Amino acid sequence: MFKPAQPFKTQLQTRWGRGAGGWLVGAAACTVFATAAMAAPFEVAVSPTRLTVTGDAGQRIGQSLKIYNLGNVPTALSFRTLDWSLAENGELKFHDELLPGSCRPWVSLERRTSQLVARSDASFRFQVDVPAGTPRGECRFMIAVEGVDPAQQALINSGGASLNLPVSGRIAVAVYVAIGGAKPQLEIQQIGTDSLKKERKPVVRITNTGDAHGRLDGVLEATNADGKTFELLPEGGPVLPGQTRMLTLNARSFGKEAPPQLLYPMKVEGTLDWDQGAFKVQATLP
Repeated sequence: MFKPAQPFKTQLQTRWGRGAGGWLVGAAACTVFATAAMAAPFEVAVSPTRLTVTGDAGQRIGQSLKIYNLGNVPTALSFRTLDWSLAENGELKFHDELLPGSCRPWVSLERRTSQLVARSDASFRFQVDVPAGTPRGECRFMIAVEGVDPAQQALINSGGASLNLPVSGRIAVAVYVAIGGAKPQLEIQQIGTDSLKKERKPVVRITNTGDAHGRLDGVLEATNADGKTFELLPEGGPVLPGQTRMLTLNARSFGKEAPPQLLYPMKVEGTLDWDQGAFKVQATLP
């Protein structure tokens, strides 16, 4: 059960000028996971791990990723786009099929497969052609970098690949395209505690009324009921346009000590940042 802070104070501090250093040039979600092990391990890295760019209707936007083979053997890779959805409870789903309003048809990939020799790297380029007349908003898709065996690679190159082919691993890089000046508008609704996996944790309820995703950053200083102090950092996942999400505030000790046991009532204060400003927070969690 969610328990709001008593009392709760927040002051909006708008900050402009983060510009190129903020989300408009490089903040998005990245999901990395490995499936069932196959003949060779999947030892691949991608940079950047997430990417956000800006553009306008009728514009062609070119970008590139750097792919690294960290292993000692050659790795066969395939590339494709995926749609994805993120529920307000944080559940992430990938979709082979085109979701309503998908912008994946705008995306052109440089190639569908690649053979990357051991201990090497290569660039992978893609472009997004935003159709003329596209309204202001945010286009979102994933670029999936997947490990495949040589037989699967040949099948993909022949044009007969199934999207359900097994892979040895996947790195999915989320790409956001902010069109026509789209941007987030975050608002803190409440700060309090909630029971997550049978454990009571500090949380913040955040709403995005803008037309692009946003993220919380910053640090709160917390004081336990026993007087011990530590830090609380907000969960780093995106809040999509129109969403209200409950984000966990994760404990971090000063120095090298282990995170403390959370004891209530707990006092918290500090600043939570977002791309267009900051919230000054001072609250007591009962």
